[in-house]
Amino acid sequence: MGYALSTIWFERQRFLPAILAVAFSAILIAVQGGLMIGLLSMMSLPIDKSTADVWVGYPGVRSVDLGRPIPERWVTRVASQPGVERVESALVGFSLWTRENPGSPPTTEVCTVVGSRLEPDSLAAVEDLRKNRELMASLAKPFTVAVDESEIGRLGIHRIGDKAQVFGRTVQVVGTVKGYRSLGGPYVFCSRDTARVLLRHEQSEVTYFVARCRSAEAAENVATRLNGNYLFAYTSDEFSQKSRLHWLTTTKAGIAIGFTALLGLLVGAVVTSQTLYAATAASQREYATLRAMGIPSWRLQLTVVIQSLWVGFFGLMVAIPLTLLLAEAASMAGTQVRLHPYVLTGATVVTMVMALGSGLAALRSFQGVDPAHNIR
Repeated sequence: MGYALSTIWFERQRFLPAILAVAFSAILIAVQGGLMIGLLSMMSLPIDKSTADVWVGYPGVRSVDLGRPIPERWVTRVASQPGVERVESALVGFSLWTRENPGSPPTTEVCTVVGSRLEPDSLAAVEDLRKNRELMASLAKPFTVAVDESEIGRLGIHRIGDKAQVFGRTVQVVGTVKGYRSLGGPYVFCSRDTARVLLRHEQSEVTYFVARCRSAEAAENVATRLNGNYLFAYTSDEFSQKSRLHWLTTTKAGIAIGFTALLGLLVGAVVTSQTLYAATAASQREYATLRAMGIPSWRLQLTVVIQSLWVGFFGLMVAIPLTLLLAEAASMAGTQVRLHPYVLTGATVVTMVMALGSGLAALRSFQGVDPAHNIR
């Protein structure tokens, strides 16, 4: 190991391209993985930012924004379950936001309406609403809404108090929230009564029942008992994961990001392999001398493999600070890059395996190592 590390240090000009190639691959894998998780997590924000333990809705719902109306009287089925402490209704679904364009015809934008009970202890209201009593009081008025501050330009809003059309009804923006950007239609938060009108639900219809349970185990039992009885039921974690997986497999965004990361991995592997091969081939005279001194061939091959692992390690050391800087820059630009521990662990493992594979591929240069090479 000492000889392999010393070789990298004294021949650092040869190995530097391989280290940079490994760093590039690690950065791309980690950032693309974090970007994919960040983008997909936007689609489960109504679940993740609520305090509900169980979500109950129409059978076959694949994502939180694709719910269908159910009778509000079915709330008794959920409330009567053992382990349920409290139940309330929520309305979530797509609608159409019409924005006015001065000097040109109005344009329509798909939006995601989220209607909930407007109280600090609400189970379905997102965190920013629960913490802002003034905003909740404003939203209690008919046809008032709140949007994410980063979506104002997208919705054609210039200031708080502006009005727009949602499914033909005039609404007024009375406040904003932060951190609720959407990969699909922008989130529009309002009361349940306003949401019924904007989603064209009947007065006696809701989209979901959300429940608080005594424990996580009770929540799982409630979801299991209710599932399939003219309803679907999931714990919050399960429904959040289901919503993200739906967008991952249907929008192709995850596939595109994954393909880009794979491309970076392939480029890094090829560059690393060729660099290690060239470095090994350039050292054939030294290896031939070592062979003539009686060093076994397998020891020399092991040295090359260890060198590849050191190259992978140094590449990761270069990649870590750059990845954190890029993630912070993306966050400042309004894009979420979530460097989940699974993402970082996966990027590390894949990078080291790639470096090891490159080292094994470089062993083909040993075909030309011959002790007689130095006396020719």
